[in-house]
Amino acid sequence: MKDLLSDAWFTAREFLQTFGASQLFLLRLLMLTPRALLRPGLIVQQVYATGAMSLVIIMVSGLFVGMVLGLQGVDTLSRFGSEEAVGTFAGLSLIKELGPVVTALLFAGRAGTALASEIGLMRATDQLSGMEMMAVDPIKRIVVPRFIGGVISMPLLASVFTAVGLFGAYCVAVIVMGVDKGEFWSQMQPNVDLVRDVLNGTLKSFVFGVAASMLAVFEGYNAIPTAEGVGRATTRTVVITSIVVLVLDFMITAFTL
Repeated sequence: MKDLLSDAWFTAREFLQTFGASQLFLLRLLMLTPRALLRPGLIVQQVYATGAMSLVIIMVSGLFVGMVLGLQGVDTLSRFGSEEAVGTFAGLSLIKELGPVVTALLFAGRAGTALASEIGLMRATDQLSGMEMMAVDPIKRIVVPRFIGGVISMPLLASVFTAVGLFGAYCVAVIVMGVDKGEFWSQMQPNVDLVRDVLNGTLKSFVFGVAASMLAVFEGYNAIPTAEGVGRATTRTVVITSIVVLVLDFMITAFTL
């Protein structure tokens, strides 16, 4: 029993220390962000690396998620004689929930791991230490542009995911299942509210972008400078980001209802 309590106390203390360190790290990133915006070239490179290079997986995933929504929506709503409302079903599902959440999970798996492993490798090969010896702040030069690039990329990727998902739902519902295309769009337009639904989804994608990007660069920057440490930091990035995204999704949804 004593050993169990000791392990629980050690785990809780380690969690609180890591949580506090991550919040201080985020505060430092936010303080350095205005100055980093004066060097847009670095940010554009990171938007390309984290955003443009993730477009393929985002678009393919969005297409098939939308197609599944089209199939399930028609099958479910037809039981109530309301299959023409599949457009509203797909639109609200993608804009408010699936678009931001699935995009964040895919971002963590593709771009987040790339950021963590890249910065972790710089730590393992003493590149960050070398920059410090030359009086160059590695957080300002390496970490902040990657953080900003991820934050900018996330809402854009979520928008692409949602748009492609709606196209997939339209193709399946209208072309395959025979739903009237006029009903598909006319049912969606009055029921999807710009402020309540679209801005809610945009807010989620922005918050998820801040969380996913911060966790990726934090784990990479604090990785143990060994091959095993870099691998562990990459794994922690995916696991922790996935949990944090789902927790934040619940909190934002509960707060904005």
